[in-house]
Amino acid sequence: MLDQLASAIARHSDGLWSDSAVPRLALVALDELVAPLDLLYEPMICFIADGAKRAIAGDRSWVTGRGEMFLNSLVLPVTATFERVPYRSVVLRLDGRALADLLLELDGTDPRTLPSPGGQMAAPMTPELLDAVNRWVGLLDTPDDIRPLAARIESEILYRLLGSPFGPFLRQFALADSGAARVRAAAAWISEHYTEPLSIDMIAAVAHMSTATLHRHFKTATGMSPLRFQKHLRLQEARRQLVAGNTTAALVAEAVGYASATQFNREYRRAYGLPPAQDASRLRGRLAKARGA
Repeated sequence: MLDQLASAIARHSDGLWSDSAVPRLALVALDELVAPLDLLYEPMICFIADGAKRAIAGDRSWVTGRGEMFLNSLVLPVTATFERVPYRSVVLRLDGRALADLLLELDGTDPRTLPSPGGQMAAPMTPELLDAVNRWVGLLDTPDDIRPLAARIESEILYRLLGSPFGPFLRQFALADSGAARVRAAAAWISEHYTEPLSIDMIAAVAHMSTATLHRHFKTATGMSPLRFQKHLRLQEARRQLVAGNTTAALVAEAVGYASATQFNREYRRAYGLPPAQDASRLRGRLAKARGA
């Protein structure tokens, strides 16, 4: 079934990341190793049919490979390294409402104690889950079936996931006032205001938590403090703008919220190993080489 899924992904992919006609379904396909990528994860589950990828966030990292799945429950800046290719995966964007509706239909919450507001987890796929994911992606071969069947198969996938090691985390994801939901709201708010001066008190107010509780739960969920999270967002966007060209490090530093170009240069070099202009030039060269290949 993994080979069947990998083949379907390759058949319907258009570049590294491909959105699809099936709601909340995206495909990832890569045939050659590339330099580490700065990505902004959204709440999602990634089902890996082939290859392996390492995701690094703050002080933590996760490697997931063929036959495994990876849960991320909040907006998160990561560095992704593809360790084995060809790489093929299916991405399910998490929908809290769909989860909540399914839990209501199942009439209950899990009696087990909910976990602390963690943000990421990896686990193997079961044959039953893999079969459902295959049928979900297979809808791309029969577009007329997408409207009547996509939501039903997605619901089956979520049902299977609730019975997996992800279950307690998904139940907490669906709760509107859980600790995970509050941390998720704080992370989303920072991602929308990352260019602005922020304080822990301000972010704690958004999350309706004390500053100590926010800091503890946020670090558990993301592997970094709220302000370090903001810094990663700023540096990722700065790098994107620099690689796109037609700008300077000083202008980019101001655009992403740095009051000091010196501080920006220092933090950028610490994160990426080179000064901004040199790093951007290196990345543009790699991209040009990849396109030429």
